[in-house]
Amino acid sequence: MDRRKFLQSSAAAGAGLVFAPTAFGQTSDNENGKGEDDIYVALLGAGAQGQILMSSLLRMGQTSGIKVRAVCDIWEAYNLRRVSRTLDAYSRFGHKGTAYIDYREMLDKEKDLDAVIICTPEFWHAEHTVACLEAGLDVYCEKEMSDTIEGARKMVEAARRTGKLLQIGHQRRSNPRYIYCYDKIIHEANLLNRITTINGQWNRGKAACEDLGWPDGTEIDKEILREYGYESMHQFRNWRWFKGLGGGPIVDLGSHQIDIYNWFLDARPKAVMASGGIDYWKDHEWYDNVMAVYEYETAQGAVRAFYQTITTNSSNGYYEHFMGDEGTLVVTEGAGLTKVYREGHVPERQWERWVREGIVKIVQDVTQEEQDAVADVRATVPAAEYELPVVMDVAFHLPHLENFFAAMRGQEELTCPHDKGYETAVTILKVNEAVEAGKELKFSDDEFEV
Repeated sequence: MDRRKFLQSSAAAGAGLVFAPTAFGQTSDNENGKGEDDIYVALLGAGAQGQILMSSLLRMGQTSGIKVRAVCDIWEAYNLRRVSRTLDAYSRFGHKGTAYIDYREMLDKEKDLDAVIICTPEFWHAEHTVACLEAGLDVYCEKEMSDTIEGARKMVEAARRTGKLLQIGHQRRSNPRYIYCYDKIIHEANLLNRITTINGQWNRGKAACEDLGWPDGTEIDKEILREYGYESMHQFRNWRWFKGLGGGPIVDLGSHQIDIYNWFLDARPKAVMASGGIDYWKDHEWYDNVMAVYEYETAQGAVRAFYQTITTNSSNGYYEHFMGDEGTLVVTEGAGLTKVYREGHVPERQWERWVREGIVKIVQDVTQEEQDAVADVRATVPAAEYELPVVMDVAFHLPHLENFFAAMRGQEELTCPHDKGYETAVTILKVNEAVEAGKELKFSDDEFEV
């Protein structure tokens, strides 16, 4: 059984699947050079996200055969130096911190590479991805796929033209908890029945949204900044807030979760309307809060899906909330919030089979007193609460990276290939357009096709 099939099996569900961190321990290096099953990887973009992915790659251990051989970043005095030294410190495990500022020089000199992990700002994704694919390399590109539909389209066309793999970094699609919810809760057991409504949010507190600075003496030369598309060091450090560089919080944060809307509904949206503004962080170009409503038409009927992201308060964090006429699923990448709730009008016996088979575990049922308390009014009987048997206790990005490398070896299919990433890019980028237009915008079927 491969990893995905095991995660989908009842055996995994009944066992309460747990990834043990010790499973990814390091071993001694193969001193004979590149092994037959080794995959040589370069890291293009060594900022905060690049360092998170590097950490996941290092945790995979030498037995995985994944070895980082080069790193590229324009911030030589900080990002590049830090990551290069870290990789060199792991040289006995096959990693190597050969440092580059220009990605073209890296592609020209590093002839043993098999894949590139791209963690640069969104406005560089298209150029970097196309160049790496055309160099014969498989690519893992962080989300958002691109800051423009045109850029995302070029990436899809390059992947098709070269026949190389392109994984987009919507890592929830490889998360065993999300896979389980899609396969077992929504489809096999159909515990929600007809989904009618979705709520989702990513509320981020003020402290996490302050502008980023930089240590004295580490400034990038102004000519290099201009060459790579930045007007200043401030803009380089806070590119997500500037038009033409990123897409603001709705793209940076909402992209992860609205991607799940499309996935779990097996549908593309028909329309979106949104409200947002530069209401708090006055020196930014993108909206610091956005509230959007999507309209979907599924095989079961219409679905309305609300999403909000704010940058001044962290109340209730982030989650996705799927509501059907027989049950509710609350799921999150973080710990502790994922639960399933049975609607009060649904008899307990209807879910007993799924409890016996280990698909869900009942936590709290509705008491007779609670039922009696609302028997003569139009209030709703409280919902019974259930837990899932799947545990996710490894780094969030690790399963998605594992899926990418397994696909390179022909063992699995990509969980977020370029066509799925493109659909999400179309879905997300239209939100900022809707805010600016101040009205509902329709999607055409042609928009989702390349």
